[in-house]
Amino acid sequence: MNKKVLILGGGFAGVEAAIFLRREKFDVTLISNRDYLYVYPTSIWIPVKKIKFEEACIPMKSLEKAHGFKWVKDEIIEIKAKQGIIICKNEEFSGYDHIIIALGAGKRKYKGNENFLSICGAPTEAEQLRDKLDALIKKGGGTIAMGFGGNPIDKSAVRGGPAFELLFNVNNYLKKHHKRNKFKLVFFSPVQNPGAKMGKKAPEFMDAYYHRLKIDKHVGKPIKQFVSDGIEFTDDTKLDSDYTMYIPALQGHDVFYNASDLPLTEAGFIKIDDYQKVQFDKGEKLSKTHIYAVGDSSALEGPGWKAKQGHIAEVMARNLAFNIAEKEKGSSKRKGYKEHLNILCVMDSGDGAAFIYRNHDKEIIFPLPIIGHWMKKGWGWYFKNSKLKKIPRIPGM
Repeated sequence: MNKKVLILGGGFAGVEAAIFLRREKFDVTLISNRDYLYVYPTSIWIPVKKIKFEEACIPMKSLEKAHGFKWVKDEIIEIKAKQGIIICKNEEFSGYDHIIIALGAGKRKYKGNENFLSICGAPTEAEQLRDKLDALIKKGGGTIAMGFGGNPIDKSAVRGGPAFELLFNVNNYLKKHHKRNKFKLVFFSPVQNPGAKMGKKAPEFMDAYYHRLKIDKHVGKPIKQFVSDGIEFTDDTKLDSDYTMYIPALQGHDVFYNASDLPLTEAGFIKIDDYQKVQFDKGEKLSKTHIYAVGDSSALEGPGWKAKQGHIAEVMARNLAFNIAEKEKGSSKRKGYKEHLNILCVMDSGDGAAFIYRNHDKEIIFPLPIIGHWMKKGWGWYFKNSKLKKIPRIPGM
């Protein structure tokens, strides 16, 4: 009988783990509350109408059919990790040889959350951002403020790239509609030096972008609350805004905090070793089920510039599939994630892009006028079609 693996979550990490475990002939069940894999990196084009919402989605049924895993649509409400039991809204799961937690992360909470939309929030928010932008254009002008936050407890728990990308795409969108002179664009962040994770040259590089595109910058002030017409800061100053897009920093998933016995860091992420196995305290009584965590759910260890990114989640998932397969063969071969940590981004602007790469040894950042945008579009096409097995996968991608 094939060994059974249960995967919690249908994002980048969960789907990648399912694909590679099926290649190893495991019996795989994946639980997700969405009936699609949402391609967040391409969702930046929904608000500016370069793609439709469904173009950023890969149906879970199509992935299930292409790779042969079982997909269950359900909501996970409790994780009894030590017992190997997962409780969902509609049924309970137990008796698996391996459980992989790939539920992603939660978002830091702010007073007045209802007064902003996020390109990295619920998928439907991308359409709301589109409709609100159109309404503001029809109104004739205004101030558009976009930004992202940091988590001082875990500095890897930041997602800033999409904020830059959407801001630059909106700038391009307004220019195409001959409305750019009617709008004030502002980038804001409570982080003192946003973008520094991308390398020493990044802040200067980004400042040149802001200057060229006539985008104001408002950084380094902690946020007090979001209000209907802007953002208020702890020094009692205010940034007026008719349209606020904000990406809160990440923290542990609500289920981890409220309904699990998982070992968590102060920021709420699951403690793992280099091979993604959950690190319970020594001497704790555990079931025979092996528990792992990958992607945004897990606490990353490594250099100070490390950041949670989709491609890192996929590397972790592929490595874990290899490790589980080797374990079942009785082999001691293992692949760790730490050596693969890097920052990789083609930061799209709608009419070009910037290529950004950083690892343990080097930092690279340079502009890619025009071709950069089509490179990112090409990646989106490749991602969807390779996941559905319509085209071959490039090794390592």
